[in-house]
Amino acid sequence: MTQEKIPTETNDIMLVRNMRDGTPHTTGRAKVSHAVVVIFLEFFAWGLLTTPMLTVLHETFPQHTFLMNGLIQGVKGLLSFLSAPLIGALSDVWGRKSFLLVTVFFTCAPIPLMRISPWWYFAMISVSGVFAVTFSVIFAYVADITEEHERSTAYGLVSATFAASLVTSPAIGAYLSANYGDSLVVLVATIIAVVDIAFVLLVVPESLPDKMRLTSWGSPISWEQADPFASLRRVGKDPTVLLICVTVFLSYLPEAGQYSSFFLYLRQVIEFSPAAIAAFIAMVGILSIIAQTLLLTYFMRTIGNKNTVLLGLGFQLFQLAWYGFGSEPWMMWAAGTVAAMSSITFPAVSALVSRIAAPDQQGCVQGMITGIRGLCNGLGPALYGFIFFLFNVELNELDPMTGRNKSTHQEPSEKPTIPGPPFLFGACLVLLALLVAIFIPDHHSMAVKTYTGTRKTSTSNNLQSLNPLPASDEDIEPLLQDSSM
Repeated sequence: MTQEKIPTETNDIMLVRNMRDGTPHTTGRAKVSHAVVVIFLEFFAWGLLTTPMLTVLHETFPQHTFLMNGLIQGVKGLLSFLSAPLIGALSDVWGRKSFLLVTVFFTCAPIPLMRISPWWYFAMISVSGVFAVTFSVIFAYVADITEEHERSTAYGLVSATFAASLVTSPAIGAYLSANYGDSLVVLVATIIAVVDIAFVLLVVPESLPDKMRLTSWGSPISWEQADPFASLRRVGKDPTVLLICVTVFLSYLPEAGQYSSFFLYLRQVIEFSPAAIAAFIAMVGILSIIAQTLLLTYFMRTIGNKNTVLLGLGFQLFQLAWYGFGSEPWMMWAAGTVAAMSSITFPAVSALVSRIAAPDQQGCVQGMITGIRGLCNGLGPALYGFIFFLFNVELNELDPMTGRNKSTHQEPSEKPTIPGPPFLFGACLVLLALLVAIFIPDHHSMAVKTYTGTRKTSTSNNLQSLNPLPASDEDIEPLLQDSSM
């Protein structure tokens, strides 16, 4: 059996190598640059809407704005968590491109509704979470066309592209909104979204080799493959994986909550103008690109993988504490530089997981990490919104041009001791994550292998002819390769 399997795996490896070398084949020449363009256009379109979204959110929910924002984003995140495994399993059968098209379409679908009907816009944002798993499909796409030793660099490039898309788009959106109105901003964002969809449809080639797709065509999708909690149940099978997953949960929960509400926080509590918010996003984006490319590589080579994770968590702890206690604009700008440095954490975690996992366990372990992150995307925004609600942090009437409060109920001398309670709570969670991460061993032999081997045996009747590449386990967790955002 072993001698028969080796040639098949070798053929699959050569098939993917041919894609990178440009040799003619049936799947086209898939490149990491295709994934980069798709991510850039999608988040550039959403970045344009940063300023208009704050205005529409406050106008639609004048009471308990932070709470409603958290609930909307929370529902979207939970739906993404529930649907990602099923979409991943289906993409193994039908290919990545078709589901990349679906995810990009539904992620961008709410954009034109912002001016048509705000209520439908927010409802569509929540419902779109069912298909809003573009990053998962993108990382599976990248995993199909890269070798194991190339993936950390490729993942870092995709993550840096996300930051790059936010460097200029909020500033452009704020300028267009102030001079021409929100309708033009929504129109431009819609056009960019359509271009992104057309790019996927007409330009992006399929990354999954024909041989792997055709042999799996018609194979039934088991509940175990579609079960979103399957990866979470496997966490306790290995102590080291458990430590990593706890670290990811404790650190990404505040990160997800921060991402959903921070721009609203800057505008309300710190009284940033739309132009200042756009400049802040641009600064953090540029520094994040530098951190996730040059500095990440430097730290990985000099202090090692685990110490890079600890360093990133330290930056995140400092950043959240500063956001929580900071009450002046200059404090936010300074903390933003630290936030950019903390962006090295998740690429470093992904590389650490790749190192400790056996080649045939990559999909399984990365699936656990992605499952944890998906759960945080649902819980984090809701948690932050609820904490803002508990501490009675609400939006006052805002001037549409300056973004500053027209009226305020307290004098500057009466500013609360802790302006940002959710961020301070998040800092406490990251401190726990830092303590847990200290106990992660540098070198480890996976103990989950026996378990996943049992799964493979139980599903061999359905997926016997599907032989994934050595660095993935896509018959088990097809999409859950890695995620750095």
